[in-house]
Amino acid sequence: MKPIVILQHVDNDGPCYFTEFLDGQGLAWQMVRADLGEALPSDIRRFSGYAILGGPMSANDPLPHLVRAIEMVREAMAADIPVIGHCLGGQLMARALGAEVTASPSAEIGWHEVASCSNAGARRWFGGAPRFLQFQWHHEAFSLPTGADWLASSAHCPHQAFTVGEKHLAMQFHTEVDAIKIAAWLGPAGAEDIASVENTPGVQSIEAIATRTADVLTDSQRISSAIYMAWCEGLKR
Repeated sequence: MKPIVILQHVDNDGPCYFTEFLDGQGLAWQMVRADLGEALPSDIRRFSGYAILGGPMSANDPLPHLVRAIEMVREAMAADIPVIGHCLGGQLMARALGAEVTASPSAEIGWHEVASCSNAGARRWFGGAPRFLQFQWHHEAFSLPTGADWLASSAHCPHQAFTVGEKHLAMQFHTEVDAIKIAAWLGPAGAEDIASVENTPGVQSIEAIATRTADVLTDSQRISSAIYMAWCEGLKR
């Protein structure tokens, strides 16, 4: 099978648990590091799937690699190649499908409960879990594209996930995180970001995030595995 292409935007937002899962399934993957100036593929048909990671930039920024990332979403969907987006990646998917990305009703930073919508798609993608914890770090959020199925919400941001058809999944949360990534995000830059919105209801303290990560990461990654398994079922053979 052709490899999965993974688009990384910044050094500290790598694939982490996502590639750990892919390796466990024996699935080949190829990184494209936009932050290192690597060119995005000109032909998405070289790949079995397209995964987009997060980053601190806005999906509305007119950066050349973001423009190309959006084009690749449309090209992949037209070629029936599954797309999955994490945080910024989900927002880029929304943009590609004509939806808006605007300021989130509330910034979300930390571990937040996500509620599944009561539809068959949500049950499939989230392994039947009605509620589950996922890691969040975002100030913007997507609206729902026309024709998309709404899959999940949270108390502070109603649009947490949507799907288009059965193969393409956009998420506002970071289901790919592992303990190393979260620890890195809680460094000086993260502390500064949290301090800038510390009185926002959806923002947790560094201490609360660090403590909770140790308690909930394993359970959270069970949901991540269900999500990734559902997505991999549609990979182009």
